[in-house]
Amino acid sequence: MLTGEIRSQIDSIWNAFWSGGISNPLEVIEQITYLLFLRRLDELHTLEENKSVRLGKPMERSVFPVGQDAKGRDYNDLRWSRFKNFAPAEMYTVIGEHVFPFLRSMGGDGSTYAHHMKDARFTIPTPALLSKVVDLLDHIPMEERDTKGDLYEYMLSKIAGAGQNGQFRTPRHIIRLMVELTAPNAKDVICDPASGTCGFLVAAGEYLREKHPEILLDERTREHFHHGMFHGYDFDNTMLRIGSMNMLLHGVENPDIRYQDSLAEDHAGDEEKYSLILANPPFAGSLDYENTAKDLLAIVKTKKTELLFLALFLRLLKPGGRAAIIVPDGVLFGSSKAHKELRRMIVEEQKLDAVVSLPSGAFKPYAGVSTAILIFTKTNSGGTDKVWFYDMKADGWSLDDKRQPLLPEEKLGVTPAEALTEAEHGKNNLPDVLTRWELRETSELERVRTEQSFCVAKADIAANGYDLSINRYKEVVHEIVEHLPPKEILAKLAELEDQIQAGMKKLQGMLF
Repeated sequence: MLTGEIRSQIDSIWNAFWSGGISNPLEVIEQITYLLFLRRLDELHTLEENKSVRLGKPMERSVFPVGQDAKGRDYNDLRWSRFKNFAPAEMYTVIGEHVFPFLRSMGGDGSTYAHHMKDARFTIPTPALLSKVVDLLDHIPMEERDTKGDLYEYMLSKIAGAGQNGQFRTPRHIIRLMVELTAPNAKDVICDPASGTCGFLVAAGEYLREKHPEILLDERTREHFHHGMFHGYDFDNTMLRIGSMNMLLHGVENPDIRYQDSLAEDHAGDEEKYSLILANPPFAGSLDYENTAKDLLAIVKTKKTELLFLALFLRLLKPGGRAAIIVPDGVLFGSSKAHKELRRMIVEEQKLDAVVSLPSGAFKPYAGVSTAILIFTKTNSGGTDKVWFYDMKADGWSLDDKRQPLLPEEKLGVTPAEALTEAEHGKNNLPDVLTRWELRETSELERVRTEQSFCVAKADIAANGYDLSINRYKEVVHEIVEHLPPKEILAKLAELEDQIQAGMKKLQGMLF
């Protein structure tokens, strides 16, 4: 957990960046990411040095070479433990003129992190700000994975509060809900083809550490966790760097985070490669047919990105693989040929498991569009018998642009520390979603369509043109009002009329 003091320090650093002329929050995080990477490089080099001394052997893998760089600076001066003690002006010169050229040229250990640093740019404007940031990062105990992860998550939360860049960040509690609903296991190969800051991959990794700690005790499964389980694509190099560092700081050594325009490239190498896809792909966009991968157009001929991503997920999943993805409501009820055909394919040719309708303000302040979570399993042979629907009304935060928490921290999220009362459930539906999802094969089958969750038979969905919007199937409770028999009503009216007449006569007597 981050202390209030550390949060305050980060806030002051953030303000210093802004006053120093860097107003893009992504650039702020990018510069901090470079510095975190430099600290990691020094830690790796120190580990190798200690190992060499302990074994009495030469270093097997040296991060920093022996000698001087092309400009005559000793490579040891490029290490975090060395330059952090320099005066601000000298530190600024060393990092700008020596460290960053070294970053861009290094092959590193072939890791994804080194790869994404090849076009690193140093843009911190002043020596004083650089010294302040280095001092802050140096005082955070980075040996603790939780602390490192929380530090980076706190910085990433500032993207969400920055307006136009917020589309890169799905609310953390929504991500956790999707991870819990799909329950990753030790054998999964997980992909997010629109990875951004890698929030879904990070949450899946944290879930596995909590629920399956044995994965890191066995050599084979540990190797899979660090080198084969996590895959993310993005076509923004800044996001690739930030996403890679997010994974690193959450303890994943070498995930596959790479540059790829998911909708514009052939996916032959990744076809049927993944057992779990978690994603919130970009939507409300259109692509030219010429720029769209032909293998996706073969599934569904459309320009709409939200439909093309759905087609992509079907292509990337291996049979038996499952997906939890966020889609705009238009995907659920759109009337175009492409909309209907894609829904028909998921219902008839694959296995549609669930549709969870999200509150319309879940993505505010930067998007007010209504969305839903689709959960399906790729079978290539059908299997949809019934579909579970949940009408989520509240996620624990206000649904206006401020998105303030409505409950104490221990009662927020998918698995709160304390059980919720009925009134608290009205403010946070997430725990109920997970509880009822686990009962979908039993008691949920008996729930009626006036309730918050219920099941709908495939035949009913097919009869409605494969419409997947919950309002198509949800029934409204009509209040039953009992009326008196007509004779009694007439008698009461006559009695009322007599009372009015008597009152009028009494009033006249008083006046005259």
